[in-house]
Amino acid sequence: MKATTKIKELRNRKGISQDELSEKSGLSLRTIQRIENGETEPLGDSLKKIAYALDTTPEELADWAIEENITFIKSMNLSALFFLLFPLLGIMVPYIIWHSKKGRITRLDEAGSALVNFQITWNLLLFLGIILTGALLIFGAPDPSLALLISVGSLFVFGAYVYNFISILINTSLIQKNKPLRYIPSIKFL
Repeated sequence: MKATTKIKELRNRKGISQDELSEKSGLSLRTIQRIENGETEPLGDSLKKIAYALDTTPEELADWAIEENITFIKSMNLSALFFLLFPLLGIMVPYIIWHSKKGRITRLDEAGSALVNFQITWNLLLFLGIILTGALLIFGAPDPSLALLISVGSLFVFGAYVYNFISILINTSLIQKNKPLRYIPSIKFL
């Protein structure tokens, strides 16, 4: 059922006229009429005002049918590859994509949560490794071990990037096969 139909039906069930809904919601009468006639779809603030006036939630009124969209989930998963440009983009881009359709696509919340938690964990481990290597270089590495320390630190960063890249590709394949995701290590932040 579309939001416009739900609004009209709920308004009628509560015995509220269009004028009263207009007054309670702070929207113009013409806007209420256009919404109920299906000429426009209420979004954002308008939807919130109408929901409040009808004593319900915006989610209850919105036309959000849960759908299956593996392509969207795979795209969100692959968006984590932005970590290659800057590590924090591997968190931010998938998070934004996940929240744009959260609760509206089957398995999206599970995949989004697993991916973002893994990316946060990976970023923390990467930065911790870089900080520890830097601290050893500054405070405790005698000259002969300096080259070894730089090599180990560089190898750690390179390995972390390769591991993240491969994890994203493997989990994209698991999404396609409709199998459980395996993001390891992953601390549950979200």
